[in-house]
Amino acid sequence: MNTLFFLIQQTMFFTIPLLIVAIGGMYSERSGVVNIALEGIMIMGGFCSILFIKMMENNLSGQVLLILAILIAMISGALFSLLHAYASINLKADQTISGTALNMLAPALAVFLARMIQPEGVQQIQFKNTFRIESVPVLGDIPIIGDMFFKNTYLTTYLGILILIVATVVLYRTRFGLRLRACGEHPQAVDSVGVSVYKIRYAGVIISGALAGLGGLIFVVTTSTNFNATVAGYGFLALAVLIFGQWKPLYIAGAALFFGFMKTISATYSSIPFLFQIPITGYFYKMVPYVATLIVLIFGSKRSQAPRAAGVPYDQGSR
Repeated sequence: MNTLFFLIQQTMFFTIPLLIVAIGGMYSERSGVVNIALEGIMIMGGFCSILFIKMMENNLSGQVLLILAILIAMISGALFSLLHAYASINLKADQTISGTALNMLAPALAVFLARMIQPEGVQQIQFKNTFRIESVPVLGDIPIIGDMFFKNTYLTTYLGILILIVATVVLYRTRFGLRLRACGEHPQAVDSVGVSVYKIRYAGVIISGALAGLGGLIFVVTTSTNFNATVAGYGFLALAVLIFGQWKPLYIAGAALFFGFMKTISATYSSIPFLFQIPITGYFYKMVPYVATLIVLIFGSKRSQAPRAAGVPYDQGSR
């Protein structure tokens, strides 16, 4: 049972950032803007928020510091995503090239700023992880369920579940969600009823940036005590989750759980007795998430149907 509890807890640590970033990508692509810059936005969100934690950890600690860092991550991610929004929407640039440029810019900028700000030109940002919740009051005392979901956890786990619920409601039960989906399918129809396609697409990309920045913070906080201008390819893995999840919140949640479990096997196989005893090199387990990604995309690509206008710059004069 202890191994089972450990696996579930670790799976949630890896699943939640994937879920949040993939949902962020969903907002952007549902509006018609392909956002492959999720990796770069995660790095910038993680950099700004972890630097904030490093600077404030002697004055604040625990959940208050984490909540403030969450706000910093979302704001920085949203601001960084504006570069992609402006290039893709106003300049009508190729969205793949724009996203790739941001992915290349983010780690270089994070390393440069870290070396400029920190003493002795160190690029790695060390921080104290005081955010783990040993046991949620009352809920942590529930037999079995309490041990699985309410002990040795993080506030961000429940935030991720809340974001999933809100995304489902917003996408299918609100006027904004209807307009967002319409912009990704037939933007001319949206424009014909007096709704600004540009504003909806900007909103989609900004929300995407905010959630990707938040995902960068959550990934670093729940898996490490330092930040070195990388999120281990999680932005690209989130794109696979988005595609496998068919751009739908609940499907994305299932895909994130699957890939989160694969990542757990990769990272913690030495702590799982029956896996550690198998005479297989550790490199095999480290390959598992990425091999699983390729296999899933190979078999899932045939039924994959992206929003029809995704990646197509909107021309107001065309009909």
